[in-house]
Amino acid sequence: MPETLRETSTPATFDIKPEMSVNMLIPERLAENPESIFAERRIDGGPFTPITIRQLDEDVRATAKGFAARGLEPGDTVGIMCRTRYEWTVLDLAVLSLGGVVVPIYQTSSRDQVEWMTTDSNIHTIFVEDAEQYGVVAPLLETTQLEHLLVIDDGALDDLRNEGQGVDDETISTRASAVRSTDVATICYTSGTTGRPKGVELTHANLLAHVKNGTGDPGLGFVVTPVEDGAQKRVLLFLPLAHSYGRFVEFLGLASSSIIGYAPDTKKLIDDMQEFRPTWFIAVPRVFETVYNSADAKAGTGVTKRLFRWAVNAVQAYSLALDTAEGPSTLQTWRRTVALKLVLGRILDLMGGQLGFAISGGAALSNRHAHFFRGLGIELMEGYGATETTAPASVNRPGHIKLGSAGAPYPGIELRIADDGEILIGGASVFRGYHNNPEATAEALDAEGWFHSGDLGYIDADGYLHISGRRKEIIVTAGGKNVQPAVLENALRSHPLISEVMVVGEGKPFIGAMIALDEGMLPGWLANRGLPSLSLEQARVSPEVRDALQTAIDQANRKVSRAESIRKFTIVRRAFSEAEGEISASTKVIRRVVLEHFQDAMVELYGEG
Repeated sequence: MPETLRETSTPATFDIKPEMSVNMLIPERLAENPESIFAERRIDGGPFTPITIRQLDEDVRATAKGFAARGLEPGDTVGIMCRTRYEWTVLDLAVLSLGGVVVPIYQTSSRDQVEWMTTDSNIHTIFVEDAEQYGVVAPLLETTQLEHLLVIDDGALDDLRNEGQGVDDETISTRASAVRSTDVATICYTSGTTGRPKGVELTHANLLAHVKNGTGDPGLGFVVTPVEDGAQKRVLLFLPLAHSYGRFVEFLGLASSSIIGYAPDTKKLIDDMQEFRPTWFIAVPRVFETVYNSADAKAGTGVTKRLFRWAVNAVQAYSLALDTAEGPSTLQTWRRTVALKLVLGRILDLMGGQLGFAISGGAALSNRHAHFFRGLGIELMEGYGATETTAPASVNRPGHIKLGSAGAPYPGIELRIADDGEILIGGASVFRGYHNNPEATAEALDAEGWFHSGDLGYIDADGYLHISGRRKEIIVTAGGKNVQPAVLENALRSHPLISEVMVVGEGKPFIGAMIALDEGMLPGWLANRGLPSLSLEQARVSPEVRDALQTAIDQANRKVSRAESIRKFTIVRRAFSEAEGEISASTKVIRRVVLEHFQDAMVELYGEG
């Protein structure tokens, strides 16, 4: 282990005063330039069309008047179940302007999940996007205290505006200014990897501190400045707004004067990137891995495949050399230039052609992908955080990037490593507690206000955080060996054939792995190797598929000792499913459910359940 630190911090760039709230963000933008563009969105599948900050203000005010006319009081909760679209933001800001509390609900949530959130946070009004979501939630009108279920696609916001015509602007302004920084702004329910999802209470101070510190001192913050070369920066928002990182982008875009591009359909992500042309965005590692794997699959075979691999090696070598005292050599620079011109430039074009930096969060990104994108010219900055820390707690920043790390503390955040290696987090963006759950709050927040993350890691001598796994996920084999599955899982997930992987072995004689194939990548992978098309069931027993996975496992095993290495793997009968409760809405594997649903895989690995 290299030299490490027990604590590190980055100073805040903005002080939160009691009278401040998220409601100050729109007036600040209006004062700068009421005709500046707030966002762009597609309407009925058409081109991206702009929305000014003046239009946002008018829409939020009109919607807030409707809520006021309906009797929304400070502290009342409103649920929003909708894809990433402009109406989500309008509803969000309208509720907050009246001192209400927003409860984000993933559009993929089951009826049981929505019922738990509705009853736990006492929701009386939920907005859903369409008839399908209405069908999921409607039974709760009979079984819970839910009174109003409104459908956005059926004109719910227009109805609100009509109802609020008798409410004046002064009423809305007075209520917005009465909101305090300590007031709860939102209750965000966690993935629920163990038991019931917990409602994370985030205050206006939590949200405001994060976005203001992210646009502050260029030496400390994200450097998400309002303009670049005379133009506003552009951020494509495709993460769900029920996800803490998606919500962070929403508020950060508003605070930084970046233009937000709403991308509700991730299947059209490449089309949206090409038309919207973002200068930055935040995504989970799987997005970056998919871009690379798709490019690799399209490279074909023979000479074109060898040329692609040469180009990849060239840009990765250039990126690696950036971390040396000497920097890239003349030959490395020349090779990168040729690689971009002949082969890889089209990847940049696919992402819009002007992407300057991107932030990866939610899980670890492999080093080879990080160096690939940096070699392309995109500053790829890994971060780390949780819903309880209002998204990022640490992040690599432009000019201060250490690939392979989760970065230095986010401005205003303190990090501490406990005696057992657990990461503790302090600062203005740490949540105030779990809703209606004092026992869980006491377990997560100590007397000094430190959030006990449950993650393991260390801080290097330069103050950068490194994540090594989850404390509660440590596997103890029959031989008494402690194994952290994240090391192996993170190394394997980037393989084009692997959709998801779960390392197992609790109480067993050796470590095994359950692998779910990526059904989208499988056909191209087979075709590029001159292999016939295979069904998922056929691929499970294909010697070529299994040999490729074994090679990937052999490479991953080099990161651990023999006692920790994967000795046997099985390809499961289907992909892990969010609908079956095996994957959370934030793409985390829920281990206990997978073990319950895939007992046949455990029998294949160990001869018993």
